[in-house]
Amino acid sequence: MTRMSKPLSSDFPKNRTERSEWSTIIELLSYLWPSNQPKMRIGLVAATISMITAKVMALCVPYFYSKIVDLLSTDRIHAMAMIPFWLIIAYGGVRILSSFFGELKDSLFAPLRCRITRIITLRCFEHMHHLSLKFHLNRQTGAITRAIERGNEGVETIFRIGIFNIIPTLIEALMVIAVITKLYNWYYSLTVCLAIGAYFLFTILFTSWRIQIRRKMNDINNEANNKALDSLLNYETVKYFGNEKHEIKRYDEALHRYEKASITTQLSLNGLNFGQSFIIAIALTLVMLMAARDIMNGAFSVGKFVLINTYLIQLYQPLNFLGSIYSNLRRSIVDLENMFALLAETPEIPDQKNALPLADQLTKAGPAKIEFRDVHFAYNPEREILHGISFIAEPGQQIAVVGPTGAGKSTLSRLLFRFYDVTSGSILIEGHDLQSYRQEDLRGAIGVVPQDTVLFNDTIEYNIAYGNLQASKEAIYQAAQLAQIHDFIISLPDGYQTKVGERGLKLSGGEKQRVAIARAILKNPRVLILDEATSALDSQTEQEIQQALHMVSMGRTVLIIAHRLSTIVNSDRILVMVDGMIKEQGNHKTLLEKEGLYANMWAIQAQQDKK
Repeated sequence: MTRMSKPLSSDFPKNRTERSEWSTIIELLSYLWPSNQPKMRIGLVAATISMITAKVMALCVPYFYSKIVDLLSTDRIHAMAMIPFWLIIAYGGVRILSSFFGELKDSLFAPLRCRITRIITLRCFEHMHHLSLKFHLNRQTGAITRAIERGNEGVETIFRIGIFNIIPTLIEALMVIAVITKLYNWYYSLTVCLAIGAYFLFTILFTSWRIQIRRKMNDINNEANNKALDSLLNYETVKYFGNEKHEIKRYDEALHRYEKASITTQLSLNGLNFGQSFIIAIALTLVMLMAARDIMNGAFSVGKFVLINTYLIQLYQPLNFLGSIYSNLRRSIVDLENMFALLAETPEIPDQKNALPLADQLTKAGPAKIEFRDVHFAYNPEREILHGISFIAEPGQQIAVVGPTGAGKSTLSRLLFRFYDVTSGSILIEGHDLQSYRQEDLRGAIGVVPQDTVLFNDTIEYNIAYGNLQASKEAIYQAAQLAQIHDFIISLPDGYQTKVGERGLKLSGGEKQRVAIARAILKNPRVLILDEATSALDSQTEQEIQQALHMVSMGRTVLIIAHRLSTIVNSDRILVMVDGMIKEQGNHKTLLEKEGLYANMWAIQAQQDKK
């Protein structure tokens, strides 16, 4: 797997943070004319020409039909027998051409529609990965995935039935009105215009009312999907506490609300369809009465009666369908709102404009120097977590951080990865502020073995290879051997092709952690963070992996966040953190001699180990 040199969406317009429904449509339509995509532009032009040609051919069909009726209804038919024949041939020809250009239009537009749908969906997925950790900690995965899915369907709907159904119908309506004005009296055109106006006004007003119902139904649907996904992701927790009935009840309550909202939506749709049919029926009746009167007065022929009736039926059939299309279009716009809301989310941790030149500092080989200068940080402004943290990790040094739960140890690694920015103070790597580096390069230079390892629902080989997607199989196997997991993997029936399950649930905690260690080894970073890297291992395996970690740590700057003090006795410096402050620091021997916090922690753990 290789990384794309340029995001697929880079040639397309960027979203604005605020948009009305019309601005959403305009933004969506701008994808039809992308820069640096001449084939897509040519396809759009060809599809538009085919669409207009199809409508012109369709307009000729009733005209030829009326001429045939007029000729067949006169006494001259025997003297002019060949004329109806060729008119019938012409009638069939224009029908064929109308169908051909209509299908050609769809064929030309389909690749364009599908590619734009792909572009927008990919852009949303790409944007999700650029958002901050804070957003993802607060997200509801079920609601987000459903919003993207419905947004994807909305894009398809707008392009498939919106642009090449509503616009062609409007063009056809204008053409029909122009022909009726030319061939009939003005009051025919006025009646048709009033009917079309009443139809559109009723459809817009009624659909606007239905939009509120649709929004409510979407919210309930999001809630139901999120509860289902959250419950399934926490399957083991549900089982531990025997709360299956509770989860089923919660989901059923959400489904019940969705059921009621769906019924209301369907009833409102039935009302919309009846109102549209009523307007069409009244208009058709009025026009036919006027035409019948003019025929009785000798003003029109039977062919003209057939012509206007055929035109109106030909026009009102798509208009009748247009009501459903417009309803679907408005619904699709509502469905797009959640997706565009995600795209409107602004990353809280942006790269600086001048970050690229500074990124070269991180490409040099060898361990990197890390410095924390009076770092203050708070997840919530009302509660500060770190209070003036200062220390230096010289290139190649191993710095250990210990302390009770909640002391702020793991926060150091999150700040170093720049998942968050410091409130005040600064963090420097190679003498440059962390914020001066491009995040992609920064994270490429740092490896981590987290305390809670989450794996992809894929093979063991894929999960190890994730540390370096270009690594060879030999390098993957070597990393697994260093992490003391190779023998376990080859003992499995499928070996390295064994699927690990959702979030790696098929593996034990220790096995997942060893996969994480192998992944970090394969990445070969300049800075290595071990966040409770052996917490899920037994004592014997921990000793084996400690030797491997020692080998991996050579030639790198290492930050160890540890609970077991026995794993960090050889560290160059140990920081003892309490309540977000460094209370003590020094090597293992020095801290024991101080007989302070560290010495007390050591004594307690030694006593526990004896038990």
